[in-house]
Amino acid sequence: MRWLAGTHQFNFPRPVLLMGILNVTPDSFSDGGRYLDLEAAVRHGCELVEQGADLIDIGGESSRPFATPVPADEEKRRVLPVIRQLTERIAVPLSIDTQKTEVAEPALAAGASIINNIAANRMDPAMGRLVSESGAGYVAMHMQGTPQTMQINPHYTDIVDEVDRFFERQMDWCEGCGVRSEQVVLDVGIGFGKNLEHNLELLAGLKRFNRYQRPLLLGVSRKSFISGLLGVDPDHRLAGCLGATLWSVMAGIHLIRTHDVAETSQAVRMMEAILARQKT
Repeated sequence: MRWLAGTHQFNFPRPVLLMGILNVTPDSFSDGGRYLDLEAAVRHGCELVEQGADLIDIGGESSRPFATPVPADEEKRRVLPVIRQLTERIAVPLSIDTQKTEVAEPALAAGASIINNIAANRMDPAMGRLVSESGAGYVAMHMQGTPQTMQINPHYTDIVDEVDRFFERQMDWCEGCGVRSEQVVLDVGIGFGKNLEHNLELLAGLKRFNRYQRPLLLGVSRKSFISGLLGVDPDHRLAGCLGATLWSVMAGIHLIRTHDVAETSQAVRMMEAILARQKT
């Protein structure tokens, strides 16, 4: 299995890819405001690579529940200088975490090679054309609703089945837009329009999505369902996050999106070393 992202190529099976999170926002749920300054953001991006990140995901608009939407011009003002400087400083691929084609396009021109689209459910034709024409990697994430509505009583009859059918529609839509299947990564969207039980059911059912023969990305980093299950405050979610992460590695996940690259890297590499020696 191969993933193409601009000039970058990843061939699987291979060690799990770690996607370091760089939020250039004042209001992200975990690290909002810490990296608004350009120098601080670029320094942190370089630190994430030193800690073991294989990719850096740069976002200029918070997608936490009920977050206030950010105009495209402001989002571009936040992310484009960071992308330009990181392109000169590090060799790993950069991902732009955005819902907007008008942000994704200049981000690719500035040096990004992946579009991480939490709003894949909108199936925006302009986004499809951009991904097709640019050859960028494309992360299609499942979300019920929008960040402003997604946590207002989310409901599913069978969440694993519904996410599965969403992925089917996404793959068909991408093909219709001229996007090669080799460009696509699938993300179940933990925490995006899901309650605690939904998140746990999706984690338990991850193996089902391997049938698409596309890389699967998981983002559980510091998310509130960990506090909901374990009763810990937001500053003490790392252990629960690592537990979910290691389960996902056993289930066959290919990419992990994380704030805590150093700790996640140690845990994942240890799990991979053990699994490589497992007797069948």
